[in-house]
Amino acid sequence: MYKVMLALICVCIMVSCKEHPVSLSGTDKVEMKDFLAAFSKIALPYRVADTNMIKLADTTTISYAVFTQFIPDSVLINAFGKKVEKILIHPVGKIEKENELYLLVDFTQNKKTTLVTFLLNKENKYISNLELLNQNTKDGYVHSVSITSEPAFIISREKTNPNSELFYTRNGYAYNSGSGKFIAVMNDSNEDLKRNNEIINPIDTLPRKNKLSGDYADDKRNYISLRDGSNTNKYAFFIHFEKDDGNCTGELKGTMTMRDASHGYFQESGDPCVIDFTFEGRTITVKEQGNCGNHRGIKCFFDDSFTRKKEVKPAKKNK
Repeated sequence: MYKVMLALICVCIMVSCKEHPVSLSGTDKVEMKDFLAAFSKIALPYRVADTNMIKLADTTTISYAVFTQFIPDSVLINAFGKKVEKILIHPVGKIEKENELYLLVDFTQNKKTTLVTFLLNKENKYISNLELLNQNTKDGYVHSVSITSEPAFIISREKTNPNSELFYTRNGYAYNSGSGKFIAVMNDSNEDLKRNNEIINPIDTLPRKNKLSGDYADDKRNYISLRDGSNTNKYAFFIHFEKDDGNCTGELKGTMTMRDASHGYFQESGDPCVIDFTFEGRTITVKEQGNCGNHRGIKCFFDDSFTRKKEVKPAKKNK
């Protein structure tokens, strides 16, 4: 009987030790699996505002010594200064993708909290980071971040004026494996009235000597521009369109590569967006093949045809 009781006690002790979570608040070496276990899975889409980002964080505290076992200390020093060792670190959650892992983390310093996402590769090595929200921002706006399924991080600010008019600016960012960084994939704002009334073509001044270079358009707010690329088989392009009375827009700048004399395509490493281009006479047809949701509204697509416009040459000055 004594031996049976002793065995049961040993089993209970072993189970208790096994279930006891590893402390992340000290200075001891921690395994990656124990570090990641502190981050609960986030279901997408997901939204966080500057007013609730503290409530969404886990109560677990991760010490600076433990956190910098997995994220370089230079990253935190650049973001928060040399006194970063005193910062409070709390896990918010994780987003797991096939080749990437995104960790959302709250950092509290001087009673102000900043939400940051850190990107790890499939070997759980640090790649890059992106600041999402910062309570130090005092500008009268409500700030938030919406995370899409890709994921893309849509950082927004909104405010309502005394006439109940909503003003907003939304900037989208996504990881680009080609550059190894987060890149801007979207900009949407109704605050700059001049910009709303005038679409700026970022490649307009580039050369247009190649056969297909030029402007193809339905009107001033629905067009594609092609300009000379690095060789005759490549073209720089810029597309802008507005559908549903301007409620759904799309915009994309990139490089088109020709497959043959009348067919080209756009595909960039790290971007799921793929677009096919077909030329017939003076018409170019644009067809979305991959997921280009980072560059357009949810309910509209890159699926249009545009007619080439005659180039207006500057008038010759009279001698």
